[in-house]
Amino acid sequence: MHKLVAIASLALLCAGAATFIYDADAKSLRADDPHSVANGREVYAQNCAGCHGENLEGQPDWRVRLPNGRLPAPPHDASGHTWHHADELLFSIVKIGTEGIVGGDYQSDMLAFGDILSDEEIIDVLSFIKSTWPPNIKKQHDGVNERNRLYGN
Repeated sequence: MHKLVAIASLALLCAGAATFIYDADAKSLRADDPHSVANGREVYAQNCAGCHGENLEGQPDWRVRLPNGRLPAPPHDASGHTWHHADELLFSIVKIGTEGIVGGDYQSDMLAFGDILSDEEIIDVLSFIKSTWPPNIKKQHDGVNERNRLYGN
């Protein structure tokens, strides 16, 4: 009986690990995939450009807090800090919002898009954003992802 429980437990553990690995792979950006980038460009224009700018430029003085204490929307071009974050964190910020990531009493104008966009659309938007970065920034972002895979967030 103990062997059966141990085997069942091992099977569940392996299934959970496979799900985690699949999820991590599913959150990888596809900046070299023309279909993903084209779809992401459309989704970005409809859902993100209003705050982050049509050209990914963000809002003016994005590092200076507004009177309400919140930060303006940052740029997603090479001048911003988006590329400093691993794919999985970027995905989570879009899906559950900045408040969901930071927690506590932190307030942000960044909405949670998990009920608005599918996971695929979120990946496509982020893939579009990455596709606009110069090669050296893409390479640095790839390094961020590699460190995240090796050492965690």
